[in-house]
Order: sequence, then structure tokens, then C-alpha cells
Amino acid sequence: MKSMRLWLILGIFNLILVASLGTLMRYKIGFDFPFFNQKNLQHAHSHFAFAGWISHILMVFMMDFIQTYTKKVKIYQQSLILNMVASYGMLVSFAIQGYALFSIIFSSLSLLISFIFCVFFLNDLRKVETLHPSKNYFIASLVFNIISMLGTAMLIYMMASKFVPQNLYLSSIYFYLHFQYNGWFLFAIIGLLFLLLKKYNLELKYNPTIFWLFAGSCIPAYMLSILWIKLPMILYIIVVIASVIQLFAWSFLWKEIKHYWKNLSNHIHIVFKFVFLLIVFAFTIKVLLQAFSVIPQISDLAFGFRSIVVAYLHLVLLAITSIFLLNYILIHISNNQPTKITRIFYIIFVSGVFATEATLGIQGITSFSYIPIPYVHFILFGLALLMLLGLIGVFLSLLQKRHSNHHLYFIKTLPL
Repeated sequence: MKSMRLWLILGIFNLILVASLGTLMRYKIGFDFPFFNQKNLQHAHSHFAFAGWISHILMVFMMDFIQTYTKKVKIYQQSLILNMVASYGMLVSFAIQGYALFSIIFSSLSLLISFIFCVFFLNDLRKVETLHPSKNYFIASLVFNIISMLGTAMLIYMMASKFVPQNLYLSSIYFYLHFQYNGWFLFAIIGLLFLLLKKYNLELKYNPTIFWLFAGSCIPAYMLSILWIKLPMILYIIVVIASVIQLFAWSFLWKEIKHYWKNLSNHIHIVFKFVFLLIVFAFTIKVLLQAFSVIPQISDLAFGFRSIVVAYLHLVLLAITSIFLLNYILIHISNNQPTKITRIFYIIFVSGVFATEATLGIQGITSFSYIPIPYVHFILFGLALLMLLGLIGVFLSLLQKRHSNHHLYFIKTLPL
């Protein structure tokens, strides 16, 4: 696909917009900034991040994969265009008016485009060989994406009808979030990882046990997000089993990937290799946190402090999902030969992400004892600026031709 590079660079630009909104929200928390409603910015930030950044990039790479098996590339390209229209519509309308007429229209359009993409892709996946290691993961990702739409549809209905019961509202939000990042995002990412291994002739054979452990536990694991409702004992037991199954699924998957790790690391740049290891570490923390969250005392504490919920969401959406996708993009665009300036700004961004996660984690832990961290809002704002700087640097470096003479001399001399 000739336009793929442009679609990927547009995705990085969209991530810059997501980071800009995040930085603005951090600024409003620590400083006086009367413009824009914080809640509206939060809606714009999250909706655009999901549709304009993560889903967009997943759709681009999945379209690149499926074009080998179908001639319907034009349909997928049109889906990307319409998804961008809906994403930018949500970005502007949510920021200005929150949940209102235009934001509901663009949200509904986004749902429709995503549904159409899923239906066409699922149909074309029938042409992919049965034992292709990515096939079932892509199928599951699309199915969970469709399931997640029920949460958004319920939110749209409640906002349009002005009938918003608190428990139903929160349950719908967590329903959407769970089946997005534990379904659509996670399974698509695993499928892309297998494609990367295949690219370097390190094809990992499809293991149905690992797949069904992940897929089978995904639906009941939703209840991990609503433990505050006080589930009946039988459902609580199912949740505990699901969290344990996901621990085993991840350990089995990592064991298989690790078998190919040495050979893969010989094919990818050391920066990308190190970042993949950080993602593995972050995902391990995620499944451990899920397992511990089934303990009632810990669950009550976690849902009682907003900083802990924010830290967990940033762990999943930034430290795991966004960094994986950015790593994947840079490997693809640079053909595994990133320029020095790209590496430097990429390291700045990744450092900002994990420093932010560490700060949020410490803030969450200290909140148990109601111990405030001095200047924490200023620290988080500074780290948000650092991430934004890193992304802008990566974006601009990709717009330049390789080995351009326009790179700053001091950057060229850095030992990376």
C-alpha cells in the first residue's frame, strides 16, 4: 500500500494531538487556565486517542496484511478516511460542547465505520490459511471490538435521553474500555507481533491453548472492572478464575516468544529491542495487578482513589498499547534503521511515559495513607511536556529524508 507511510505518520501526528490535550489537562490541574471545560477535554482526549490514534494504526496495519488476500483495498482506505472524519469531529465537538448533538453524531459515525471495517475484515479473513498464527487473534480482536460497541451505544443512548443512572453509566464506560484494551487492542497487537516474527522468518506456530485461554477469559474478566458493584459469590469465583487464567496465558505466550527472542533481537535495532522488553515488563505488571484486584480490600482501595484508576489506564493505554504501536511503526517506517535524531526523541518519549507511570504509581500507593506528594501536579505536567517534546521530535525526524544534512550538530554527536 503506497499510502501506508502517510497513514502511519498521520497516526503519529494524531498521537501528538492526544498528548497535547493530556498536557493541557495537566496544566489545568496545576495552574489557572479558565478556557475549556476539563470534563469536555477528557472526553475529547479519550475518544480521539481510541479512534484517531490506536484504532487508526491497528486498521492501517491490518489493512496492509489483508490486501494480500483481497482486492477490496479501496473499501478499507475509505474506512480510514471516514474514521479520520469521525475522529476529528469527536476531537472538536467533545472539546467544545462535551456530550451533545454533534459529539453524539460523530461518535455514532465512528461506531458505524468501525462496525463496517470489522464486518468486511472478518469476511476477508476467511481467505487466510487456517494455521496462520495471526488469523484467530485478528478474528477475536474484531469480535471484541464489536462487543465493546454495546457500551458506547448505551452511553450515547443515556446522553441523548438525559437518563443517566450512575451505576449503569460507569458500568457502560468500563464495558467499553475493557473490550477495547483487553479485546480489540490486545488481540490485534498479538496478531501484529506474530506478523513481525513472520517477517523475519521466525514464524511462531499457532497455539490454540494460549489463544483460548486469552479469549475465553476476556469476557468474564470484564467483571474485574465492576467489582465495586459487589458481585454474587458465583460471579466473584468466575472472576478469580479468569484473572488466574490470564496469568497463565501470558506466561505461556511469553515462554513461546522468548524461544525466538534471541533471533528476533538480531534483526531489530537495540532501541526497539529494549522498548519491547519494557512492554513485556509493563504487561506483566498489568496481569499481576488484575490478579491482586480480586482481593476485596485491595479492590475497594483501588476503586476508591482516582489516581490509581488513572495509573492503571495509563499503564495499559500508554506504556503497553501506545508504545507497542509506536515501536511497530518506527520499525516499519525506518526499515529497522532509525536515524540518530529519531532514536533520541523516541527515547525521550518512552522515558517520559515510564517516568509518568512511576509517578502515578507512587501517587496511588501514597494515597492509601492519604500522604500527598509535594508538587506532584507540577511533576506530571513537566513529564507531559517531555512526552510531547519527544513525540514532536520523532514526527519531525520522520518528515526529513534519511541522512539529511539539516540535523543539528549537537544531536549528531550524541553517542546513540
